[in-house]
Amino acid sequence: MAGGKTAGVQRAGVETAGVGTTTALGRMRALARAELTLLGRAKATLFAAVLVPLILPFSVRSGVDQMDLAGTGLSVGSILLPSSIGFSLLFAVYSALVSVYAARREELVLKRLRTGELRDMEILAGAALPSVAIGVVQCLVLTAAFGVAVDAGAPEAPHLALLGLLLGLVMCPALAAVTANFSKSVEGAQVAAMPLMLVSMFGSGTFIPLEVLPDRLARFCELLPLTPVITLIRGGWTGDLSAYETLGALVTAVAWTVLAVFAVRRWFRWEPRR
Repeated sequence: MAGGKTAGVQRAGVETAGVGTTTALGRMRALARAELTLLGRAKATLFAAVLVPLILPFSVRSGVDQMDLAGTGLSVGSILLPSSIGFSLLFAVYSALVSVYAARREELVLKRLRTGELRDMEILAGAALPSVAIGVVQCLVLTAAFGVAVDAGAPEAPHLALLGLLLGLVMCPALAAVTANFSKSVEGAQVAAMPLMLVSMFGSGTFIPLEVLPDRLARFCELLPLTPVITLIRGGWTGDLSAYETLGALVTAVAWTVLAVFAVRRWFRWEPRR
């Protein structure tokens, strides 16, 4: 199976040198097509990426119903909808890509792709496109579902919600590439991804909104990678995010993204440790 996957991505690397792939976009599109095929064969990764983010938000509904939201300005819908988008970013994009990058590295696919026309960032971006596309589709589905199930309504500031989603879709692949460096095998990739996922789920406002946390703990959680994304998306729905809070979330998200991209450029491993 591993040999077949390697051959599949190698063929994609050959295709990038063919007609219609002389541009960066064409090369990434060819690689993304091959990666989407391989993702369909990885049943466990596909299940976690596609189904878990769709199921998890509904499983925490009862907990949200029991929260004391008085004085927070939040409703059940304004909690669950941004949280569901956060779950999609964590499972469909971040966690799935940690496995993808680790698998392609261990199969020597990344090393072979670098010998062709593909540039380093094109390789990583092309491999990320299927997971990002799945994440976008999930966000649209969940937005429509919660709009009906909990009457979340339309966002008061849609530009903030869109900005938060875009920042998350850029940040999560970069963080996934960094995390893949800490795994020595494909099996260890998910173990390496767990710390950031757990911290993000419990500290970034996905399970528990920062508004109901003690002030000191909330201020610390505001510095976590996924927190500004959830803050912007939730603020987009409630419409009560101030200019200062918006700027703070934006600066934090951009800082994490720049730091992750720098770490990838500086330390990303393109072949296994021997």
